[in-house]
Amino acid sequence: MEKIAVVTGASSGIGREVARALARRGFRVGMVGRSEVRGADAAAAVRADAPDARIETFFGDLSSRAEVRGLAERILDRYPRLDVLVNNAGVHLRRAKVSVDGFDRMVATNHLGPFLLTGLLRDLLVKSAPSRIVVVASEAYRRAGTLDPARFAEPGVYGAGGSHRVYARTKLLNVLFAAELADRLAGTGVAVHALCPGPVATGLGRDLPVPSRTGALLARTPLLRTPEQAARAVVRLAADPGYDTGTGYHASVRPARLLRASPAVRDPALRRAVWERSEQLVGLPSR
Repeated sequence: MEKIAVVTGASSGIGREVARALARRGFRVGMVGRSEVRGADAAAAVRADAPDARIETFFGDLSSRAEVRGLAERILDRYPRLDVLVNNAGVHLRRAKVSVDGFDRMVATNHLGPFLLTGLLRDLLVKSAPSRIVVVASEAYRRAGTLDPARFAEPGVYGAGGSHRVYARTKLLNVLFAAELADRLAGTGVAVHALCPGPVATGLGRDLPVPSRTGALLARTPLLRTPEQAARAVVRLAADPGYDTGTGYHASVRPARLLRASPAVRDPALRRAVWERSEQLVGLPSR
């Protein structure tokens, strides 16, 4: 039976390498991105490495509720089943921006969009079980500070260091979302895992004031992992047999013991509050 995977943020970086690896494993892969030009180039690169694989492209801006709903409709129209959903898309913006729906754009792209897309594909994933959802987060979540469930999506001025704090908040939201979703899907056959891949040389921070030469130099040192290295860990959670019976794994490729733990992750009340507020913001019914 043909296995089908959808990977967001697949036009470059980790997402493209995840799509490539899954295609090599025989998956039919839906590659989701914002840019049709970059998406077509990425799909061509994956097809070149896996010429027998079925590769399709989908386009949409995850910061827009309307575009996410349109994206989900196209995926549901195209695929009769869904074995793997990899929520990988993300941005790190230098300056505060407001989404078309009035939310902080980084929060909308990194959390609310994936939350809505997963909710809209949830029934197909359950019907296709055993299936898996992988949420690509970041160890930056540990620096998020206090999270207000009622106001986490409100736009505002970032100020000095503000973009890093908001980015960390979105990654904490990712981890909380994955943990709560794992609990809510327990017993359905859908396994949910989160992964913090560590520092990776991708285009994620292309809007940040870091010279490209600096990034290129760091990419050649052990300080940054390559997208291919990070993708291996994602693919293990998404496709390896060892992860098909458990759920709720939160993996990190960095030694987490060296980093301050976030008590927020162990707070079930916070997880529920974030979930319920996210449902309200994206317009999903409570489940």
